[in-house]
Parts: sequence; structure tokens; C-alpha cells
Amino acid sequence: MITVDNQTDTPIETGHLEPIAEALTPREIELILCDDTTIRTLNREHRNLDKATDVLSFPLEGDLPGQPLGALVISLDHVHARAEELGHSPAEELALLFIHGVLHLLGYDHETDRGEMRTEEARLIREFGLPESLIVRTEGGQ
Repeated sequence: MITVDNQTDTPIETGHLEPIAEALTPREIELILCDDTTIRTLNREHRNLDKATDVLSFPLEGDLPGQPLGALVISLDHVHARAEELGHSPAEELALLFIHGVLHLLGYDHETDRGEMRTEEARLIREFGLPESLIVRTEGGQ
């Protein structure tokens, strides 16, 4: 189950994310949609990086019954800019970032693994009928 908190004035469809979440975890995920200014502040506070980014993952420790898996913060400014740049829909960009973020919540880390996260992203992109161009992007480490 996904709880969505859209903190922007930009409407975006999120219903297509629910099957992805259900395929990956039975636990609840909080999805916060924000702008580049907000995500930049969070990135600075939590990662010491003073720049906007696309997605941040905040996993919760433990596995108590009913405990959420964690929270994802995604910049809708980034979603729309990247979708336009790469020629796919904002919904598809949002799905890619959601997959990426949930994998981080589940413990994957592309910065330290041997390609396992990229392989899993590619599998999920195919499974959920997202454009193949997104697979090339994830394999390229963008």
C-alpha cells in the first residue's frame, strides 16, 4: 500500500505504482512528492549534498507487524524535466524513480553492489511494461 503526499500544485497519477509496490513488499510505503527546492534541502540535511536530486529513500529500521517499509521523496520538477528530455511520459519517469527508491528501501545499493540493483531495475521495468529505453538508462548508471 502506498500513502501519497503530493506537496506540490502539480497533479500526477500514482495509481500505476500500487502494483509495483505490491510486487516488491507487503509493507506500506509513504510517497512524498515535492519540488526541487524541497528535495535539495533534504539532500543537504541528510546526505550533505547541496543539490537537487530525483529521489531520496528513507528506510525504517526493524520489521514490527504493521510497520511501514519507509518513505520515498521524489521531485516532480525532476520527473517532468527528465520525461520531456528523454521523450517518455511523467508517469513512466515516476514509475522508474519509484522502482529505484523502493529497491533502496529494500536494501539494494547500486553504489556498493555488483550490479544486482541495476539487474533488478531492468527486470521490473520489463515486468511492468515500461519503455525499454529506461533499462538502457539504468544500465548506464544515470
